[in-house]
Amino acid sequence: MSQQPQEERPRPQVFIVGAGIGGLALAILLDQINIPYHIFERASEVKPLGSGMAFNGDVLAALEQLGIHEELKKVSRSFNEVDFFDQKLKKFGSIETKPAVEATGYENLFFARPRFYEILRKRIPDDRISFNKKVLRSEEKEGKVIIHCSDNSSYAGDILVGADGAYSGVRQSMYKRMDEIGILPKSDLDNFAIGYTTIVGVASPSNPDKYSQLREDNTVFNQVLYSGGANCYIVPLPDNQIGWGFGLQLPKSTLKDLHFRNSEWGPETNDATLDRYRDLPCPLGGTMGDIFDATPKHLTSKIFLEEKLFKTWHYGQTVLIGDACHKFHPAGAQGARNAICDAVILANCIYSMQDSSPKGIEAVFKEYYRQRYHRAEFAYNRSVGMSKILTGQTWHERLIRHVVLNYVPACLVKRNVHEEMRYRPQIAWLPLIENRGNGPVLPQEFQQENAITDSWYLNKKKQI
Repeated sequence: MSQQPQEERPRPQVFIVGAGIGGLALAILLDQINIPYHIFERASEVKPLGSGMAFNGDVLAALEQLGIHEELKKVSRSFNEVDFFDQKLKKFGSIETKPAVEATGYENLFFARPRFYEILRKRIPDDRISFNKKVLRSEEKEGKVIIHCSDNSSYAGDILVGADGAYSGVRQSMYKRMDEIGILPKSDLDNFAIGYTTIVGVASPSNPDKYSQLREDNTVFNQVLYSGGANCYIVPLPDNQIGWGFGLQLPKSTLKDLHFRNSEWGPETNDATLDRYRDLPCPLGGTMGDIFDATPKHLTSKIFLEEKLFKTWHYGQTVLIGDACHKFHPAGAQGARNAICDAVILANCIYSMQDSSPKGIEAVFKEYYRQRYHRAEFAYNRSVGMSKILTGQTWHERLIRHVVLNYVPACLVKRNVHEEMRYRPQIAWLPLIENRGNGPVLPQEFQQENAITDSWYLNKKKQI
């Protein structure tokens, strides 16, 4: 007697709001498992804003699975050291990043954010992304989640993903519905913790021979701490580019007035601020003014650096990823890394979902939150500490930096790195990348006993 084929369940229609790194990463993953999706981006175009970014083995394994790792290496430089300088460019300490290389087997890569964004964007078909689509609110009716846009258009789907940044409209709409029925934690309504403002960009010097570090194969993260609460980082990049960021630590008296909605990564340049500091020495040679002048003004961004870990990541058929649910200080190099981890785990959970009913979707979100929240919390705490070491200018932060640079033994550094690098999430449906380092690796969640194995996607694959 022939076996009746299992009835195919409908695939969930996924709406992704936000065409940032997290949103694009999730779209690439959903495309691989044939899940219908569409990206809604409020901007008319995504400009190549931002500065330098760093990745290590905790996300590079997943990028290798996707075939992105080798492409990223071509536009990156490996780095193994962070050097600290005072305002006279006297080096007073360094932090080696080689323990992460040894733990994972992957070189630490530093690259320009716009170059990585290009790698992701070209993998998204043009008909899967709509620009000038600002989502004003969302609601749920008759088993569907409906988004309403500023152009009076509306769309109904099964899953809504808020990947629209720290000032997420999706999160605000979701929180409003939850707050109206009294189930939203009060802490999720608190303001961001703002301690810094910074201006970032990628310079393309007209005379690259002036900077000897541009000719070297590897790069160094140069961190300069000036007097008066100012700091900057300078990192040589491939193709004779220089990633930089110039920041100011804000006094507490100023912070009260800064809890407003700002345009993240917007092309807002504070020329007056840069002019005050253009005569400061640059660790690569010349002055900071040379670096500022070599950066296109429309690609220079001024941002306030907030920090916050939200408690609530999902409700009903809406879920958050990236900065929409955890905002890190960029100095901790955790933002994009954790957005990619969010995308990988959420895609794994969708891949293994039992059905696409509202209850099935809620089960997927609960599993995603179970796997990710405590990891994001760990990364958030690491980021807070690293931002103080790299950029902090209070006496307490200077004391912490002095202790870290001079008294923390190498064995303790290695142990802490192994603790952080053991979490390396991979993609469930692709061949796993073996551990090439000497550090431990946590088991993949989908291999464990509590993983969902009776997947309708897997059943469909078996039928084929």
